Amino acid sequence: MGDERTATFKQKTVLQLISQFFQDGKTKMNNEALLLVTEVLTIFVAEAATRAVDQTKKEGLDEVTIDQFEKILPQLLLDM
Repeated sequence: MGDERTATFKQKTVLQLISQFFQDGKTKMNNEALLLVTEVLTIFVAEAATRAVDQTKKEGLDEVTIDQFEKILPQLLLDM
């Protein structure tokens, strides 16, 4: 098989990103919720990458570009 890698996200980074959208400065996220959001983000990104690669192959290309991501994004968002 090819060179397979698993994307991971640091929970601290995910928390910082999500915290930007909290309306109230007192809002907190517990560790279980943070773990869940981090896992969902990991799965979402892996699925997006897989679909973009599949789209690239369908087009007979050798390199994934932003164009393939733009083509798969609407269906990906509907599936989530």
